[in-house]
Amino acid sequence: MQLNSRKKRLWCMKMEFGYGTGSGDSSGDERDASDYRTRAYYRHTPEQIQFLEAYFKDCTHPNESQRLQLSRELRLSSPQIRFWFQNKRTQMKTQSQRTDNTILHAENERMQFENNAMREALKNLNCPSCRSTSLSEERLKLLWENLILKEEHERRSVILAKYVGKPVSEIKLDDLPVCGSSSDSSTIGLPAMQGEENSFFILSPSTSNSNDLKEFSYIEKKVMADAATIALDELARLLHMNEPLWIKSTTDESYHLRREYYEKIFPVAAYFKRSTTRVDASKEITVVPMEGTALVDMLLDADKWAAAFPSIITKAKTIKVLDAGNTESRSGSLQLMYGELHTISPLVPAREIFFLRHCLELEQGLWVIVDVSYDCPIEMQQFFSANSLAWRLPSGCMIQSLADGNSKITWVEHMQVDDKGQTHKLFRDVVCSNIAYGAGRWLATLRRTCERMLRTEGTVPQLDHGGVICSAEGRKNIIYLADRMMKEFFINLKMSDKLDFPQLSDINGSGVRISIRIATDPGTPNGTIVAASTSLWIPLSPDALFTFFTDPDERAKWDVLANWHPMDEIGHISTGCHLWNCISLLRPFAQNEPPWAILQETVKDEWGAMMVYAPVELAVLNIAIGGGGSDFVAILPSGITISGDGHPKAGPGSGSDSGLGSVGMSGTTKENGSLLTLAQQILVSPSTTTNNLNVESVAMVDGLITSTVERIRGALYSSGLV
Repeated sequence: MQLNSRKKRLWCMKMEFGYGTGSGDSSGDERDASDYRTRAYYRHTPEQIQFLEAYFKDCTHPNESQRLQLSRELRLSSPQIRFWFQNKRTQMKTQSQRTDNTILHAENERMQFENNAMREALKNLNCPSCRSTSLSEERLKLLWENLILKEEHERRSVILAKYVGKPVSEIKLDDLPVCGSSSDSSTIGLPAMQGEENSFFILSPSTSNSNDLKEFSYIEKKVMADAATIALDELARLLHMNEPLWIKSTTDESYHLRREYYEKIFPVAAYFKRSTTRVDASKEITVVPMEGTALVDMLLDADKWAAAFPSIITKAKTIKVLDAGNTESRSGSLQLMYGELHTISPLVPAREIFFLRHCLELEQGLWVIVDVSYDCPIEMQQFFSANSLAWRLPSGCMIQSLADGNSKITWVEHMQVDDKGQTHKLFRDVVCSNIAYGAGRWLATLRRTCERMLRTEGTVPQLDHGGVICSAEGRKNIIYLADRMMKEFFINLKMSDKLDFPQLSDINGSGVRISIRIATDPGTPNGTIVAASTSLWIPLSPDALFTFFTDPDERAKWDVLANWHPMDEIGHISTGCHLWNCISLLRPFAQNEPPWAILQETVKDEWGAMMVYAPVELAVLNIAIGGGGSDFVAILPSGITISGDGHPKAGPGSGSDSGLGSVGMSGTTKENGSLLTLAQQILVSPSTTTNNLNVESVAMVDGLITSTVERIRGALYSSGLV
């Protein structure tokens, strides 16, 4: 009876929205419980179904206007369109759940079988000498380790037999060729595949001397290839799956991973075992103005990769190209790489990663590039940090070439980190909320880089607002000089050799970080350079704070280089779609103008902003503008970085403007604002030794940055911004 009632209600709903096909003169009294069985249901034509299926691939949730358009084109009612899409989504969800359940069920049965087998094996263990079944805990531990070693031996034996071509029992020592020198009979390897060498070498990130090459075995190379293949399979699934594995943010287009679903689908192996360990995972999609092949080439070249992300990557090196892949599409490429990541402030610890990068072209114009951490070899540990705070789980991107010359990129960042103890409390919310190293920051930086290349390489017409940069060669020199300035600024912002001087000043609890180095490289003033940095919280939104710093009239109030005079822009080169992304040449608007100008680049996106600048002598700057080259121009950059504070907003309109607070990681109510990092560098001595460095020099630099912070606070207060 319940089933008949349910069918009757369903029939009535379909008749109400036009699903029935009876004659139009039937009265309402004739629609009884038996009549719905005899009436025919409306069935969509094959053409309608084909059209709806194609539309569903692009849009799974059409809005009201889209449904009306479909109803007109297909001659169906709007409710019919809505019900079809609802049924289709339910069908897809059911199929996905059925597939996931099958996989999980098989994995569960396998684990139960292995668990039962191990339990039975432990029950039947006995002491070889006395045949007693009562073994000590230490003896059981040794037997367990022996069982694990046997399994590992069997696994490696299978790999060995696979690539030698015969069972392990039939392999003789003479069957294995000798790697390296023919006189060295102690080194045994496996035969190389066609077109490959028997062994490969790794080079430390800090040197390029051929004497420092270290050798890996051929089997290790195949293990790396297997690890990269498994990681690429996991990344492909992470890229294609959305809810419930990924939760879309309510404030932007980013996605955040649900760990409970991830652990049901993928095998989980914790690299860090400490209680402070956490997992950062995020996904984001965007379109960048660059062809897919150019992007793939950029990501597979360590130097180009670092140049594309100057505000994130401070060091990058390709240790070894294990497989060059296809020469045109780069499909099949496999590399062993090293990278050091750092951003925003010296108070945020850098992340060192030693990883495999694998590229595969799924179809023409569609690539997947995966990164996965790999254990640092013993030979490399003298060059690689033993206290690495990060382990890169399968991460990377999918690049799809579009017909208009752009590329659609889906980016996934997935990393296990243990940096809570080394991250300053001022930046913990920023780091833990994926503002510092999330997929959104990587894609925003890549989009800016592509826009910059599009404009600075001459494909987009440029207007020099100041009229100073007249030639194309001069414009090229200024852009190259700005690139070098930005790179130097972010490398020095890490301040790995920092010294803390809390006794000198303590700004907002973060103190002043001092870094001392001897500079002898070309392009940098030679001598002893002291760099100082401090970070503080400002109760102002990042947009408003960036507008304040880029105002030429406000700059006279805080920048010591302006000397209380407003700045006049004498040169301008656009580097992005927005006016604030540009390279500028500035001079103080004063009666006695100094013999130098300021080279400055400003950058802003949805994840933060930065302004980097350096004084340059007019004489050498004029040579560069005239096309004489810029390699000889010495620059010493300073600058600021601005980011959100990472505090979750309490609701719509929350923030410093509305006066509403928010709850931070510690559970206390926090007001939304910005985190400002100020970094300055000064040449304190032309000497290349630290003998002439004294406490007075350090105190002078500390006093300079402290007074600059006080000027900034005073200018913000006098302008009524805080």
